[in-house]
Amino acid sequence: MMWTLHNNGELLPGAVVKPTERLNWGRTIGLGAQHVVAMFGATFVFPLLMGLNPQLAVMMSGIATIIFIFATKHRVPSYLGSSASFVGVATAIYAAGGNPADVTGALFVVGLTLFMVGLVIHFAGAKVVHKALPPVVTGAVVMLIGFNLAPVVASVYWPVDPWLAFVVMLIVVALSIGLRGFMGRIAIFLSLIIGYVLSWLADLAFGPLQKVAEDGTVSEALRVDWSGVASADWIGLPPLTDLANWTYGATDNIVGIHLPHFSLGAIIIALPVVIALIAENTGHVKAVSEMTKENLDDYMGRAIAADGVGSMLATSVGAGPTTTYAENIGVMAASRVYSTAAYLVAAVVAILFGFSPKFGAIISATPSAVLGGITVVLYGMIGLLGAKIWRENNVDFGNPLNLIPASAGIIIGVGDVSVPFGSFSLSGIALGTIVVVAVYHLARLIAPEQMKKSADGASLIYDTPGMQDIDADDAEGR
Repeated sequence: MMWTLHNNGELLPGAVVKPTERLNWGRTIGLGAQHVVAMFGATFVFPLLMGLNPQLAVMMSGIATIIFIFATKHRVPSYLGSSASFVGVATAIYAAGGNPADVTGALFVVGLTLFMVGLVIHFAGAKVVHKALPPVVTGAVVMLIGFNLAPVVASVYWPVDPWLAFVVMLIVVALSIGLRGFMGRIAIFLSLIIGYVLSWLADLAFGPLQKVAEDGTVSEALRVDWSGVASADWIGLPPLTDLANWTYGATDNIVGIHLPHFSLGAIIIALPVVIALIAENTGHVKAVSEMTKENLDDYMGRAIAADGVGSMLATSVGAGPTTTYAENIGVMAASRVYSTAAYLVAAVVAILFGFSPKFGAIISATPSAVLGGITVVLYGMIGLLGAKIWRENNVDFGNPLNLIPASAGIIIGVGDVSVPFGSFSLSGIALGTIVVVAVYHLARLIAPEQMKKSADGASLIYDTPGMQDIDADDAEGR
């Protein structure tokens, strides 16, 4: 087997399960289910926003994750789900007259570029990344990725039923801190089930929610609506799609499996996001290194290249590209179980979901308030992992060379600031990432030597073997 059994399958309080370890398969399946819950909403929603098929995207995300696990020799725990970075790109391509085939063609080229960058990093060494993306930069990228998700909670999930969302948040906190052993490790999954049941009971006790439209029309909606579940088939694949008569914005379009089309204009629109994906993957690997206290530098190139392969494979059949998922970092931070075996389980479950519209409908029927209560904790944990990278690497924010680029990029990422380029605009994570990276290196060109040396001092953990353990001891006062 690829994984060694952790402590005979038992999980002691405070223990950490390494990526190369696993619990017994029953518990591993439970953890895998929790990862499915964490990734499913975004993996399902982002393709919809991009005009692509969510059922196909879920299936291909599972296949891409399996490729990633084996490419990184099951050392880098990650789920590869639909990337949010391309939602704006897809909108811009449609606005310029493109169709879904133009979108998937452009994103295929982005995946190919990412794959080639990964190969360069793999053979040239992770120092290339460390030089281009020092701890102050990667910490800022991880932080803006997490906090950029805050508007999703504030404007999409939470407002639907604020009080129920608040109750679910309290349940997440109580179970994550109050439960012991394995049950405490799957607190997110348990919170979802409890929240689902509470939503159903709220429908029985208080009746459906009332929604007021912009024109003042009042409508009612159940918190738990299974009408889509009842009408969904148990087994089925997305349809083969002929896009010859596809019209942007038409409600009767059914986009399924299709071949990509390569349009130079669409490719130019999409390519800048490669920078964000490199930083996302680098930030993910460093965040995992920080949590597991293992130096994963040698696997950084593999991780980036594997993400590129996953994106190429997904877009080649008409699904959206993939990326290492920030949502699942939150699950690992909460459970302290980093076993890649749990991700393999999640990938297999996702593939099965791809063959079953029925199960996909059940997950997608999760009440918004439940997602709001869960994600308000998870997304915050993701953002604070960026602060943890800064702290563990002793980043000095008294140094303007560290302070100014990070502060500018984070505000752009969190505030979803945008800069237009004709019909295309860079915004949010993509623009924030570019600003952090570019402004940092531009600032180094004009900074005094003493300022550079002070900033360079905050790079020991990732460059020096064994420094992870030394820093962990120091942090605990030993």
